[in-house]
Amino acid sequence: MLKLHSSSYPDQGSIPLKYAHTSVKGGKNISPDFSWTDPPLNTKSFALSLVDPHPIAKKWVHWFLINIPFRDRKIPEGASGTDSLPRGSMELYNTSEEPGYGGPAPPPGSGAHPYVATLFALNVEGLKLGKAASLREFQNSLEGKVIEEATLTGYFERS
Repeated sequence: MLKLHSSSYPDQGSIPLKYAHTSVKGGKNISPDFSWTDPPLNTKSFALSLVDPHPIAKKWVHWFLINIPFRDRKIPEGASGTDSLPRGSMELYNTSEEPGYGGPAPPPGSGAHPYVATLFALNVEGLKLGKAASLREFQNSLEGKVIEEATLTGYFERS
């Protein structure tokens, strides 16, 4: 069974400030690390999404990373926008219309927001999406291609 891990924060735990967007005081917008184990044998590639489903955020996309080769099993901390990403993978724009990772920046006083990282094991070599693909386009591109998925959720709140 596919499992998603992060040493940046535990599942159901708090996301440290350094991963928050730079618009948050003290935020450094450093992308968290992710690693995974036990993918299905017929996996050909992976895709990763990081989405805030909080009612105020309305499924705000913080990161899309697609076309991660099957041989890769990790994304290092701070990899967004660098050569540290798996070779052949592609970052799409987030909802802030910035390329790559955009850290948490929920409105102050809106409570703890969940940031759901989902890793999809796919039966295709990659997805054909433009860099400005919407969440709906991303989800539509996955139809019929997902073998298994795993999630990890972190929480961030601004007072």
